[in-house]
Amino acid sequence: MTQRALDSSGEQTPGPSRPAMIDAGAELDPVHPMEPPPPPHRPDGLSTAEVAERVARGEVNDVPVRSSRSLAEIVRANVLTRFNLIIGVLWVIMLFVAPIQDSLFGFVIVANTGIGIIQEWRAKKTLDSLAVIGEAKPTVRRDGAAAEISTSEIVLGDLVELGPGDRVVVDGTVAEADSLEIDESLLTGEADPVIKRPGDPVMSGSFVVAGGGAFTATKVGREAYAAQLAEEASRFTLVHSELRSGISTILKYVTWMMVPTAIGLIISQLVVKDNNVKDSVARTVGGIVPMIPEGLVLLTSVAFAIGVVRLGRKQCLVQELPAIEGLARVDVVCLDKTGTLTEGGMDVTEVRPLHGSDEAYVRQVLRMLGSSDPRPNASLQAIIDAYPADADGAESWTVTDAMPFSSARKYSGAAFAEADGTASAWLLGAPDVLLSEGDAALAEIEQLNEQGLRVLLLARARGEELDAPGAASGAAPTALVVLEQRLRPDAGATLAYFADQNVATKVISGDNAVSVGAVAGKLGLAGAENTLDARRLPTDPDEMATAMEQNAVFGRVTPQQKRDMVAALQSRGHTVAMTGDGVNDVLALKDADIGVSMGSGSEATRAVAQIVLLNNSFATLPSVVAEGRRVIGNITRVATLFLTKTVYSVLLAILVVCTQVEYPFLPRHLTLLATLTIGVPAFFLALAPNKERAQPHFVRRVMRYAIPSGVIAAAATFTTYLVARHHYSGEGALDAETSAATLTLFLVAMWVLAIIARPYTWWRIGLVAAMGLGFLIVLVVPWLQDFFALKLVGTTMPWTAVAIAVAAAALLEFVWRWVGRRFGA
Repeated sequence: MTQRALDSSGEQTPGPSRPAMIDAGAELDPVHPMEPPPPPHRPDGLSTAEVAERVARGEVNDVPVRSSRSLAEIVRANVLTRFNLIIGVLWVIMLFVAPIQDSLFGFVIVANTGIGIIQEWRAKKTLDSLAVIGEAKPTVRRDGAAAEISTSEIVLGDLVELGPGDRVVVDGTVAEADSLEIDESLLTGEADPVIKRPGDPVMSGSFVVAGGGAFTATKVGREAYAAQLAEEASRFTLVHSELRSGISTILKYVTWMMVPTAIGLIISQLVVKDNNVKDSVARTVGGIVPMIPEGLVLLTSVAFAIGVVRLGRKQCLVQELPAIEGLARVDVVCLDKTGTLTEGGMDVTEVRPLHGSDEAYVRQVLRMLGSSDPRPNASLQAIIDAYPADADGAESWTVTDAMPFSSARKYSGAAFAEADGTASAWLLGAPDVLLSEGDAALAEIEQLNEQGLRVLLLARARGEELDAPGAASGAAPTALVVLEQRLRPDAGATLAYFADQNVATKVISGDNAVSVGAVAGKLGLAGAENTLDARRLPTDPDEMATAMEQNAVFGRVTPQQKRDMVAALQSRGHTVAMTGDGVNDVLALKDADIGVSMGSGSEATRAVAQIVLLNNSFATLPSVVAEGRRVIGNITRVATLFLTKTVYSVLLAILVVCTQVEYPFLPRHLTLLATLTIGVPAFFLALAPNKERAQPHFVRRVMRYAIPSGVIAAAATFTTYLVARHHYSGEGALDAETSAATLTLFLVAMWVLAIIARPYTWWRIGLVAAMGLGFLIVLVVPWLQDFFALKLVGTTMPWTAVAIAVAAAALLEFVWRWVGRRFGA
């Protein structure tokens, strides 16, 4: 996935790319690296003194983890832009040839750039603080005791413990392995997990999908393979964003239009017209500057940055800024039930022995199963809570083998030497996986699942080898363990929100489909009765997409199927968000358009997700959607304002060149107009609440309004200017003509602002009125008249200018309504 950043000029610049970086280090094979002999295994880990020695030698994992750009990068990106360079050159010219009021546009750019830097710096501090809160801490064994430490505190030779969902944070060699399976897909692209045994290498960037163990750190800091990759991946990135790519496209076309038009204007004003050189230069610059939509990229960046700050206050970490926009465009949300609709904890409500099994014996087996796994999942933890290992008789059994739960096989197991010396092996997992299709117990399980209860089957393995090929198929059913899941109190309201917003919700779980459907039904999910067992899901992508669209709840889904389901939905043109907290969700999170992870989820899910809900609240998602809609809707509004100005500026310049007349405006006139009709209102409109549903095709939506608006504004203004040239004569005629043309342009631009500000609220009406009042004050206060060279002469021409503006406003209303009916709002 190649990520591309957009600098403040609107140009795309290459961002970090996983494949490119891996290729760049092709000398180092992530699967079969040239490793020195493995270090000797030290079960107690390093001593405190040894750790201090290594820190003193600099053998510490000191790779800086940055969640945002540095201050220097922020300043450089906001200052060194293409348009700032153009405006800067013009500003310097104007400082030499014209009064200071004709150089005001330069000070406006300085202020805008400063605002952009300050807002992004605020967003950076928010991202950095949230990244520290959400950072997972690896467990390291030192002096024989395990403790959680920061990733940056790991030293060479540390013994790092691993469990399901843990990410390998530095390179190392496996020292202990208990059915340890590691997914290296983030490094190699291979989705199949790799079984690791003592002595095998492990690479930073991979993560544990099953089992547990420990590894000895052999490379730390910048020496670790993928350390640079991990650093780059955690930086401030601007991945695909329709807003940013659309603005980049618009600015490219603006540049193409601006260059030849500016050249023609320069020739027209300096060569063809025999004017005062300084006045000609001033009017030429006055024609070029407004062509540049300099504030558009700034306001987009500010809107994104403020969105990050707002969401940060709600404990939502946005790891990639345009993820705010992306979630607002999502039309399908795929939810993992556990940890999203339900809380992590469960309770054992009942144990039902099968085939006359002794209940006390069953409880003893469950007690020992709980004690066999040092890193229990939520289901096993509920059993541990119900049957603690310190009960009588527990010490007389011995664990001889253990197999942790795997989402691929759907069960876990353990082998014991019982008190009387009998050897037994037990499996605990999904009944429909461990039981044959015709088993009588399945009907009983189905009834429990329909009540929203989760059922596990305890079965005695046929042999004593847990990982034997036929261990599950030949297991003897012994008891049903009935679990009740804790529903999240806010999940129902969140599902209702997505339904109101026409966002389809798909619940995807590894549990029984009927049980999942019952849970979803309790929360009010529309279509919860339409359940499908993923084992019956077609493998053909097109057929799978049809099944995905027709059903709402899917059970017994494998990790690879989750990934295939996301791809199938995307093949139908859907924008897909995937939420999850378990390691089995990682592949789907990585492939979804937007990945959302819970803060308490595995480190692997947090590493690949664009959005992390640090408070583990699914109810935060509507806030992210609302923030995205605010950004998209408001930037669409203000982009129309900026590009209307660009269109009428280019057309006015072309008309001036074609008619061989003086350019009507000085820079001070257009600075005043741009400030009152675009700059100040756009800032408020860009940050205002906006709940409009996000629409695609940003460029088309903006240009279909900006082009006719700009054409009408240019035509009305130039008409007033030509009429004024015939009306006025003698000394001071050009100033009077300019004032009349400025009045028309201001009124037409104000009408565009009034249309864009709809639907009206008290503050929007107040905003438009304040801008009109500001212009009126300039016209009536003598020193402001002199400062801006604006003075209406007589009554006939000013009222003519108003009449032309009124006609243009009526035409604007007609055109906007026609465009809305013809092409959609």
